[in-house]
Amino acid sequence: MIPFGAGVISSSTIARDIGQPNIGKAAWIAASYPLTQGAFILPGGRLGAKFGHRNLLFVGSVIWVAFTLGSGFAPNFVALCILRGFTGIGGGIMVPNGIAVLGITFPPGRLRNLAMGLFGMAAPLGAAGGGILAGLIVNYVPWKWMFFTLTILGFVVFSTVLVAIPGDEPVHPDVTIDYIGSYLGVAALILFNFVWNQAPTVGWQEPYEYVLLIISIIHAVAFCLWEMRGAKDPILPFTIWRRPSFGPLLFVLFLVFMAFGILLWYIAVWQFTLRDYSVLGVGGTFGPLAISGMACALLSAWLVPILPAQVILGIGICGVIASCLLVATMPEKQLYWKQMLPAGALMGLGPDFVATMGSIIAANSVKRHEQGVAGTLIGVLQTYGLSTGLGFAGTVESQVNEGGRNLVKGYRGALYLAVGFCVLALAIDIVAVRVPKETQEGWKEGDLERSHEKHSATLPMGEKKV
Repeated sequence: MIPFGAGVISSSTIARDIGQPNIGKAAWIAASYPLTQGAFILPGGRLGAKFGHRNLLFVGSVIWVAFTLGSGFAPNFVALCILRGFTGIGGGIMVPNGIAVLGITFPPGRLRNLAMGLFGMAAPLGAAGGGILAGLIVNYVPWKWMFFTLTILGFVVFSTVLVAIPGDEPVHPDVTIDYIGSYLGVAALILFNFVWNQAPTVGWQEPYEYVLLIISIIHAVAFCLWEMRGAKDPILPFTIWRRPSFGPLLFVLFLVFMAFGILLWYIAVWQFTLRDYSVLGVGGTFGPLAISGMACALLSAWLVPILPAQVILGIGICGVIASCLLVATMPEKQLYWKQMLPAGALMGLGPDFVATMGSIIAANSVKRHEQGVAGTLIGVLQTYGLSTGLGFAGTVESQVNEGGRNLVKGYRGALYLAVGFCVLALAIDIVAVRVPKETQEGWKEGDLERSHEKHSATLPMGEKKV
């Protein structure tokens, strides 16, 4: 999440330095990373089940570090966006396998709730921390040093993680890779997102926008049909949707993360363009988000066995609504502490309450060997939502800002769109989400069935399974 936050804060400055003054196009520096990260989560989880989740964490780490380093040497705007996109592929491979490692290591119960809460805390903490880090670096030294710093940080963190995690055996070694499903899913996600993020800068009058949008929808429909009827080992088994309220719960998560991405971007743009904040000042704006995010992540994990899912989700959604309204209604010029400070504190409720709840419910909805599937769903919704929301918001902004003459009106329109996403999410939560309190402790007997079968096959002759 740190590269996403860093991209949000520094994109305007970097784009200007490399010859792209259009702030609408500058958004691609922020959006290109979560775009590919969200798309490549789909095959990442399945590859982890076949080859080992720790092994795929290693592969994703290498890709992430290599292309982050390459981003520091980008010669122009287009090259930087492409390199950021390849970096996101590494992140996309890591996310579902990281969630799967947690889901496999910790059985349902208090420890899993805490682990998922800490994992959820990484979203606002990483976004805010990335913004602060980018502000510190870009404000004083050339922007390339931001990527060099991220390279060093990533190498240290990922190396430590890989040393700390014990080697694991593949939970699904005999599964076949669904190449057709992988292509259809990844292509649908990338094309759909590209269309909406490109539209604000080129306009919907471009024929290729409609053509690519239609192609993306065709790919999405084909993906669903293939996964339900044609795939031998579907990359995203549709049996996971059989749990009551599971589909609505994930849709709520997607809507909230679209709103959260919009909120992050327009807070940064507002401070940078309308209030003449430095990059460092914009990064510091997100300090309250980091603090509230840590507190909310732990609080949400504690509330899981106490409150039903819909209540926890409702609290998180209301926090994002309040934050969006505070930013959308503030004057063009205003002291930071009056509305921006409380908005930053409240926005931490969204990703932590909503994402933590989604991660726990998804992990508890599947068996031990299917944790990669749960990680895939949650990862796609979180990271893809961040990028897709920016595309929708940019379209609204470009339609209401009077041809660029009224920036405030455009920003407000985008923020009210985020409010609309959250209101819709809240309505779905109230009407359709009915998940009881998660009080399960330990694996159910059926959860370990596949592991027991595998272990029995390797026992010496004459020994019996205990």
